[in-house]
Amino acid sequence: MIYSAGDSIAALLIDEFSLSRLLGMMLVGATFYAFEIPNYFDWIVKKTQNLKGIKATLTKTLLAIMYFNPLWVARHLLFIKLFSGAFDTIGWNLLEIAFWSFSANILISFIANYIIQNRFKHKWRFLGSAIFSAIMAIYYALSETFFG
Repeated sequence: MIYSAGDSIAALLIDEFSLSRLLGMMLVGATFYAFEIPNYFDWIVKKTQNLKGIKATLTKTLLAIMYFNPLWVARHLLFIKLFSGAFDTIGWNLLEIAFWSFSANILISFIANYIIQNRFKHKWRFLGSAIFSAIMAIYYALSETFFG
């Protein structure tokens, strides 16, 4: 629900709101993202459990950023296109848009993922990530306008 709310705000801003997109993004948020993200965060905890200090902090942050990479952004844009029924706009250009979108927000993403991975208790990381992702969903949906 949180994630699709961000995408719906973006869709309303660019006059592309549709019920099929809302329902589709709710489905993706409740399945793919709800499964992948907590499991990845669990993996980060296991991978970094023996690290200490700045090395642990940076590793957790960088591993989180590596997950939300340009391919993840491109997949998200693909979901938007699919659920919007904009099949004719699906192409390799989504990778280029995703690359520039990811590159333009890397500092914000670094700060947010640092906070989520290092300041939130483990049980709250998925919720924190969902809220940040909802905000980023607005940005990703608008990124086609910015970088397309």
